[in-house]
Amino acid sequence: MSHPNLSTAENSAIRLNEITKQYRGNTAVDQLSLTVRRGTTLGLLGPNGAGKSTTLKMVMGMLRPTDGDVVVLGMDVFRDGPQLKQRIGYVPEAHHIYRWMTVAEVTRFAEAMYESWNDGICAELMEMFQLPAKRRVRQLSRGMLAKLSLLVALSHEPELLVLDEPLSGLDPIAREEFLDGVLTGVCREENTVVFSSHQLDEVNRLADEVAIINAGQLLVHCPLEDLLHSTKRVRAVLQEGRLPEKIPSEMIWNQVNRRDWQLTLYPFEESTVDEIRDGNPVAEVEVLDLGLDDIFKDFIKGQSKPC
Repeated sequence: MSHPNLSTAENSAIRLNEITKQYRGNTAVDQLSLTVRRGTTLGLLGPNGAGKSTTLKMVMGMLRPTDGDVVVLGMDVFRDGPQLKQRIGYVPEAHHIYRWMTVAEVTRFAEAMYESWNDGICAELMEMFQLPAKRRVRQLSRGMLAKLSLLVALSHEPELLVLDEPLSGLDPIAREEFLDGVLTGVCREENTVVFSSHQLDEVNRLADEVAIINAGQLLVHCPLEDLLHSTKRVRAVLQEGRLPEKIPSEMIWNQVNRRDWQLTLYPFEESTVDEIRDGNPVAEVEVLDLGLDDIFKDFIKGQSKPC
């Protein structure tokens, strides 16, 4: 399956060139190439174990790929790590903040680490998130801990914000407040955001582009609107006792249940409907729109072997 090259090296915030990561013979990420344009918000989707967190940790320089190159903001993440960390905000799923500190002590500690700390943004987010300055980290709820982590990530005005499953386990109100904080940070400047999430409604809300990975491989990467517009479900009624004979090359998933034949196509072209009708024993054919949830599931279900 082909993946459109959405970015050039000159305007890319992240460029992954055939990166592979192996653990004791198991391949977590498999020759993955992905380029994220500056100013883009990318939603990284995939089932558990797909390689999302491993990929983001390589972007952050926390893991070194077994093979391939990682370039972030035009710099080598390993050679230029200290400089890059001044330009990146990172919110992991597990928040590594000293639990004995108070919220105010965390912000002062973080401020000392960054050259461009913005007290105004920090104070604004403290008020927005209603974080109690004197409370210790160990006394914070999971939602408050996530919001504190986001405050630290945004207060030094990073060019790139990386969010690794930050909404996992949060209640709906905490998720909403966290997303408001992300949007507040992103709207300040033309920042780049890369986030992984299982919450597809939040991907719909935040993302300009979507990348779906499974078993460490890239299945599709394109603008969200294009993915929604160019992925269609075709439902055909087969003639009694007949099976499909000619399956289109654009098929990413299909299923036959008696006379009911359903197939999902990407990229969808109107001419493909005529090919299905002319090349198969079908009595009726209709085309259905799909939401992101169904599109995501069909890409994953349809990957019976690596693309």
